[in-house]
Amino acid sequence: MGMLTDGIEARATGVASVRLPTLEPRFDTRWQEPDTRADESLSTAELTCLEICAGGGGQSLGLEQAGFSHVAAVEIDSDACETLRLNRSEWNIVERDIHHFGGIEFKGLDLMAGGVPCPPFSIAGKQLGADDERDLFRRALRLAEECEPTAIMLENVRGLSTARFASYREQVLERLHQLDYETNWRVLNACDFGVPQLRPRFILVAMKASVNKYFKWPNVIKTPPTVGAALYEYMAEDGWKGAEASAEKDNGIGPTLVGGSRKHGGPDLGPTRARNEWLKLHVDGKGLADAPPKSTDPVDDLPRLTLPMAAAVQGFPASWRFSGRKTAAYRQIGNAFPPPVARAVGESIRSAILKAREESAVTSDRLLRAI
Repeated sequence: MGMLTDGIEARATGVASVRLPTLEPRFDTRWQEPDTRADESLSTAELTCLEICAGGGGQSLGLEQAGFSHVAAVEIDSDACETLRLNRSEWNIVERDIHHFGGIEFKGLDLMAGGVPCPPFSIAGKQLGADDERDLFRRALRLAEECEPTAIMLENVRGLSTARFASYREQVLERLHQLDYETNWRVLNACDFGVPQLRPRFILVAMKASVNKYFKWPNVIKTPPTVGAALYEYMAEDGWKGAEASAEKDNGIGPTLVGGSRKHGGPDLGPTRARNEWLKLHVDGKGLADAPPKSTDPVDDLPRLTLPMAAAVQGFPASWRFSGRKTAAYRQIGNAFPPPVARAVGESIRSAILKAREESAVTSDRLLRAI
């Protein structure tokens, strides 16, 4: 797939034909062992993860599915923290500004990951970059220096990949090189990993040299599900007779979900252009519904998305619940890193770490035998 011209344009080609399955199996929350050549004791080893700017748990869930165990998930927003507690009560949820969070106690963990705030680089904003008070890349790099993880994964909007921020990117990469990390970055689109949405994201992966040589970006899925297939069971939940016809009309993937900014007026699917693209998919994007269509609603009704539907478009499983009022919950959904993408990259990182461990174990064994 070539570079997209913008992130809110719907596309009706190159998607899977409409089927009407349940959503839960598609976005399975059970982790499956990634394909590695490591021996059994290594492949089942628990890998640790510190996550910053965890939000409502998109990246958290994906990394958990990839086999990482959170030593801490750090987030400043109280509603998002409550969402994490609601879904993973056993986790160490730290409700704190990362400027006031230290990483030294987690020194030597396997992965530090985070979805640092995107407004400084978003095409929808002023693109102030390093001059934006919400730019947390520098703090993230300081935390990496403190906890010295084997690998680092940071994600942001595609805007960070543009020429406008070339100098900024180089500063970030140079600092990582000074910390003895080798770096990789790529723009990945959620629709290439089974998510029914155009959502390009900038992904930065940095690793120690011994691990980085084994790192490979995940393979893409060629046929993402359509919006209709992803939402059918939600639309039909209360017996709406137009659900099947609506799914047939929604035979494409959605534009990027927006509206997650605190400065945004409320829960809708974005500016006029985005709403028009949703309209092509037979969805009213002017707001969110409190409930799915009723059995008494006209079959040709133009439905709005509910919060669970918006979450499904982001690749969340039906079992993942969000805390807070409608606007706060939608903000978490709109800002999320789709779990299937986080899982795919997480599995690639895990595979590289385990292969490096296997190599180290073999080398140690040879040295012991030589002695």
